[in-house]
Amino acid sequence: MTQNDAPLSLADLRAEIDRIDEAMHRLLMERSEIIDRLVQVKRNAGAEVGSAFRPAREADMMRRLVERHHGLLPLDTVESIWRVIIATFTFVQAPYAVHADLSVGEPAMRDSARFHFGFTVPFVPHMGARGVIEAVAGSKGDLGLLAAAPSPSAGDPWWTALEGKGAPKIIARLPFVERADHPAGLPVFVVSHPIDDAAVREVRVYSLRVTGWSAAAGRAIPAFAEVVVAPDEALDGAALLVCLPPGHAVEEVTAALVEAGAGIRAAAEVGSHAAIHKVGEDGAAGRP
Repeated sequence: MTQNDAPLSLADLRAEIDRIDEAMHRLLMERSEIIDRLVQVKRNAGAEVGSAFRPAREADMMRRLVERHHGLLPLDTVESIWRVIIATFTFVQAPYAVHADLSVGEPAMRDSARFHFGFTVPFVPHMGARGVIEAVAGSKGDLGLLAAAPSPSAGDPWWTALEGKGAPKIIARLPFVERADHPAGLPVFVVSHPIDDAAVREVRVYSLRVTGWSAAAGRAIPAFAEVVVAPDEALDGAALLVCLPPGHAVEEVTAALVEAGAGIRAAAEVGSHAAIHKVGEDGAAGRP
């Protein structure tokens, strides 16, 4: 063993850690300087002030993070660090608050909000999804968090409040990276004012109002569709929230319902989001 190959002492290793910590801090400050320049460019270009949340870019960033990650550091830790960095710098660009529906379970929803948006972004609790939607609609650039699979006992088809042209829309589904034992694994939709220029259209989400709802109609829905059903008293009907993966159209679902004896009163697209990135138990990443 040469002198250059000699093992480092404990003091040397701690010095290396200090060097890396300082480098990371300096890089974060450098990132903040770039964000400041970005804000100035937007202002000079007369860009509309609103939420700087860009779900397509964030989903891509998180996918690339998972694909390159390896080593001792848990993926949960890496993801949470990056989520705080991204959410905080987004807040610096254009301050916003996160409104969340706690009626589905306060601990899980708070964990999701803090994991994905940190503690710098203001957190505003609500008891009910419609209160979240109303708050987002009345804001300049706030975000709302709603359970992607609300409790059937709630019976409130809140997604009908997203149907209007200028109404808030679903723009993301969290977590971007899905895996077993995720520390903030509650599936939630993010709603905001429509952001057509930055929307990601991999999974499209529709609100369907159906008459003549029956068990047979429920069984007829194609397996590829992820569906939430709430009762609708009008004409023994139901309100459906339907998520369609890439390569499928809402007409496939409506045709199957009609074939089963149901009628379609209304169908409206209420948003879209990135396809969920999944990580298996062996750590391998993939998409559905």
